[in-house]
Amino acid sequence: MDSLPTPELVREQFSKWLDENWNPDYSLREWREVFVDSGWSVPHWPTNRFGKGLPAWSEGVVASHLRQRGVPGLPIGGGTFLAAPTILDHGSAEIQERFLRDILIGATTWCQLFSEPGAGSDLAGLSTKAVRDGDEWVINGQKVWNTSAHHADYGILLARTDTEAPKHSGISYFILPMKQEGVLVRPLLQMNHHQSFNEVFLTDARVPLSWTVGDVNAGWTVANTTLAYERKFGATFGEIRQRGNGRAAAEAHEEWLHYMETYKWYPQRAGRVDLIPSRLAETGHASNAISRDEALKVLSLQRVSALTAERARVLRELGHAPGPEGSVGKLATSNAARAAAQIHARMTGAAAMLDSSEESTDGVISEVILSVPAQSIAGGTDEVQRNILGERILGLPREPR
Repeated sequence: MDSLPTPELVREQFSKWLDENWNPDYSLREWREVFVDSGWSVPHWPTNRFGKGLPAWSEGVVASHLRQRGVPGLPIGGGTFLAAPTILDHGSAEIQERFLRDILIGATTWCQLFSEPGAGSDLAGLSTKAVRDGDEWVINGQKVWNTSAHHADYGILLARTDTEAPKHSGISYFILPMKQEGVLVRPLLQMNHHQSFNEVFLTDARVPLSWTVGDVNAGWTVANTTLAYERKFGATFGEIRQRGNGRAAAEAHEEWLHYMETYKWYPQRAGRVDLIPSRLAETGHASNAISRDEALKVLSLQRVSALTAERARVLRELGHAPGPEGSVGKLATSNAARAAAQIHARMTGAAAMLDSSEESTDGVISEVILSVPAQSIAGGTDEVQRNILGERILGLPREPR
């Protein structure tokens, strides 16, 4: 652009490009190749990495215009929202050239291989090891709570490369090819009867030496970048939807349905605050002053959480990297979910223990109660978020390391 960019100018330029290049008869893959190669799919990225070098707010301008026009955007998932921005921030030129375009056009799927049976909240205590063997790393260990690992092409992996260094200093960050002999993926059955997660066993799995993201033994810094993007992704997860007409839009909708099958219990994990007003009437609690007061508190918590997420979005559009505000939003969401589960249980009574019911939403309430604890764990526990806020915002002494 010849002049200083403004949201209005970016929207005008993008709309003009879309008028000239969008064809609803494209396949989804054909459309994304055109879209990505134009620089408009990630306009805030550098011009030599599929972007236009525009300010961070341009991402939201383009996404909003795509939704208005019913045109598919980038693929959803860990590749687009976690792996790609982390690779852009920390990856070598070779890694960026090898992986970024394939992620953006949807040619590859990704999973996250961070947590371990003995290293969840204390992620830096992980024990999976990577030992160098010529021009490869040999990986041995176990990972757990790995969404989409059963069909992923690649995983972003943390492994220990120096057992003598302090635990935060001896970790490296790798891109692991998932479809190899040394990788075994097993699904986990959750207490709410869903199977969204997996455990992954690594036995002499191989990673090319050049697929190390960032410096060897400096993976903790890279991992924190990914976790910051994960909290951002979690805050906007429910807002992402593909709609429109034509072949590409139809294929994007099918892609969305397939992807969301794994996450269909997430509204219950968040407490189903949306059901509270109707449940007050259905259960006869609308006339109960205590129930109304509790409902108001939950709805207020949810509103505060939404405002926090909006503030974080505005900061990103102004060019700020994801920061501690993600932890504030994560805690607010957890608090709202727990409070919602409590009032749902109070209003529903013993029927909240029922697995299913054709007469009412009691079965959904049961799933809420079983699912809400996960909200305080996924993406970093509430305790970890409090540590982040205490250290980075309140200036409290750092946790002993």
